[in-house]
Amino acid sequence: MNSEDKTLVEIIGENKQIDLAKYINYVSAPQAGAITTFSGTTRDTFEGKTVVELRYEAYVPMAIRNLKSICSSARSSWDLHSIAVAHRVGSVPVGEISVFIAVSATHRADALDACKFLIAELKASVPIWKKEVYSNGEVWKENTEFLERRFKHGKDGSRCRRKIKTEARDIKGCCK
Repeated sequence: MNSEDKTLVEIIGENKQIDLAKYINYVSAPQAGAITTFSGTTRDTFEGKTVVELRYEAYVPMAIRNLKSICSSARSSWDLHSIAVAHRVGSVPVGEISVFIAVSATHRADALDACKFLIAELKASVPIWKKEVYSNGEVWKENTEFLERRFKHGKDGSRCRRKIKTEARDIKGCCK
């Protein structure tokens, strides 16, 4: 099985919940000593405001390409067996899951580090946009990871070719 066969990336349509068991089963394997998951859920408050729901929009073909590229980057940095990433679009009410990542590896350190990398890169670079809907209004949100990446690129949007360092190991990236 090649690495592309071990990667599942999906954008889940409006009013459909993420089937956690599907993604955990996908990454399960006898040689996997660790399965790490991340589940991003809609919380009920933000900075004292009552959150009603989150609304996500995406440029789906590009989002899928970007997610597959991020998965490929994770594979080049950690010894992984399987990766599954699912992100919802549309309305996601309080308490429901908007993003789910499952990673399997022989060893837990690789699975944990890769999962953390995957969610951070997703939030920094994948064309999925989030609107928080409050009981008294709404606002489009920029992820902290996106803002940090933009700041590192410089005000003019220029890019550099230096390596960025993650907690676990060096990753080829855009800027430091």
